[in-house]
Amino acid sequence: MELLGKIGIMGGGSWATALAKIISMTQPNFCWYMRRTEQIEEFKNYGHNPSYLTGVKFNTEYIMFYNNINDIVRRCDTLIFAIPSPFLKQHLYKLRTPLKDKNIISAIKGIVPDENLPVVDYFAIKYNVSESNIGVLGGPCHAEEVALERLSYLTIGCHDKAKGEKIAQMFNTHFTRTSTSYDVAGIEYASVLKNVYAVVAGVCHGLKYGDNFQAIFIANAIIEMARFIDAVAPNGRNISASVYLGDLLVTAYSRFSRNRIFGTMIGKGYSVKTAQLEMEMIAEGYFGTKCIHEINQKYKVDMPILDTVYGILYQRKSAVPAIRKLTETFK
Repeated sequence: MELLGKIGIMGGGSWATALAKIISMTQPNFCWYMRRTEQIEEFKNYGHNPSYLTGVKFNTEYIMFYNNINDIVRRCDTLIFAIPSPFLKQHLYKLRTPLKDKNIISAIKGIVPDENLPVVDYFAIKYNVSESNIGVLGGPCHAEEVALERLSYLTIGCHDKAKGEKIAQMFNTHFTRTSTSYDVAGIEYASVLKNVYAVVAGVCHGLKYGDNFQAIFIANAIIEMARFIDAVAPNGRNISASVYLGDLLVTAYSRFSRNRIFGTMIGKGYSVKTAQLEMEMIAEGYFGTKCIHEINQKYKVDMPILDTVYGILYQRKSAVPAIRKLTETFK
């Protein structure tokens, strides 16, 4: 692993904890950044994250914890970011240590709000990180099933073949299988859109549309996804590959999917604000909807599903007639 050097996990949520579990099996000594000091202290006392995936035990003697982002960036060569996209800029605000020569692995399945930039582009443009030093981590994979050591598959997107293979090796365990891809942009956009579509799947579930309809919905969603990604980042990808279709399926169907849960609440009549307040975790699809909608003002791709959920979440349109109108576009 000389190519990757010292590893640092960035974030204290469930996805960061799941990734740390994997890393602890392949890189016993690693660093971990969490902003809240009390979370770190409780972690050290109990041997597990006190707030997320509490059943996952760690030997904290092998983990160096940091609550100062500059300290961990100085210490580490490779940084795995698993911070929800709406909070990324807040965490980086105090960063004074250059990222230019670091390896960045984005496990953030979202777009940076206000910037409307995928995370890879954000690090490249704002922090001068070379694209050869940036990788993305794609699914299909839920943190909760990683915690249970259920067989899961990950795809590493990286423009540097050797580095991508090293990253894949680092995430390969007896319950995780990894593969590599050059389609960095496609993986990023797919990971955003699958969250958006999972919100709609949840809305439909909340409105009591059944499994038959959900199958039709997914079939139309993957077509819409392909249409958008091919317009933004054309490269002849196979949209039925697991990192695209598989990730969409698990996010739209799984009981662990926070985006589906959020959408289900909206379908049952909750306001957006109430649904957000009742959820313990961030539904990235809410923010991704606005970002993709704004990006699409440039590309003007036909996206009836995106337009429908944008209307529901941001224009306060009633879900019942909006979804009914959407169903008329499906085949």
